[in-house]
Amino acid sequence: MTTKNKQIVLSGIQPTGELHIGNYLGSLKNFIELQDKYQCYFFLATYHSITENYNPKEKHKQVLDLAATYLAAKLDPKKCIIFDQADVPACTELAWIFNSITPINELERMTQYKDKAARQIKNINTGLFDYPVLQAADILLYHANFVPVGADQLQHLELTNEIVRWFTNKFGEYFQPIKPLLTKMPKVMSLIEPDKKMSKSLGPSHYIAINDEPDIILAKLKKAVTGMGTEEQIPAGAQNLMTLLSEFGTKEDVVYFENQIKNKTIKYFELKEKLAKNISDYFADYRAKYKELQDKPDYIEKVLKQGAKEAQKVAQKTIKEVKELIGVA
Repeated sequence: MTTKNKQIVLSGIQPTGELHIGNYLGSLKNFIELQDKYQCYFFLATYHSITENYNPKEKHKQVLDLAATYLAAKLDPKKCIIFDQADVPACTELAWIFNSITPINELERMTQYKDKAARQIKNINTGLFDYPVLQAADILLYHANFVPVGADQLQHLELTNEIVRWFTNKFGEYFQPIKPLLTKMPKVMSLIEPDKKMSKSLGPSHYIAINDEPDIILAKLKKAVTGMGTEEQIPAGAQNLMTLLSEFGTKEDVVYFENQIKNKTIKYFELKEKLAKNISDYFADYRAKYKELQDKPDYIEKVLKQGAKEAQKVAQKTIKEVKELIGVA
């Protein structure tokens, strides 16, 4: 792997089950493009995932499935470092050090904590609250230059840079501020409730998984809400389908259906069938590769272990130097 003079990008996805097309457009598609431009660390955010409700018996399978998803989507372990966060536990050690300099009132401001706490009222744990500090440790452990984010994630990156400032003020200059790689993240909404963001927590009928077979994709889209619009405004459900068409269809498809909507001659069953075929065709190679990888768990484990080995080299050096700076080495 060639790393000389390349700037560093880091990002991760939680292993919590199958990814839907919103996850793909928001993160994974961008990863594939970035691996050719930067030295990339793409990890499986396993420690983050256990702050949510989960079945411990399913977690390892979820890790392997997400790793298979990375590989099937064409992340190349020869171009980027793919690893499980839990295999490089130095991130938790660095997070504890950052905890000692992070004011509680800063964490209380985090909007994502409030959103997640509202979704799991019976499990509002300390990890959920402290999530942004571990995220900062993930980033700074590898001295990343950039983190790909959407505008709604900038608050956490701003906290990371505040932690850099607090660390510098107390222990001296070591970490450098992180810059966001702002990504165009289309707002993909639920198929059934288009006023809500597409999410697995809403139920299978609300989202299209990138692993879904063509007949499943078509069945889900047939039930998708289009809505009753006004003279001036396209209904939210129809707008959501058009957003997906702009991502997975051709320019000609988009123009054709935009004209139909404008002229009020739209046949939504036709739009849904076209969109189902476009999405199915787009992920055809991915589905084939993912199925192939399901029979190769040893290979997936090997990729993760090799990635962790590479990540450990940087992580251990960082922890050693940080301990020296804070006086506990």
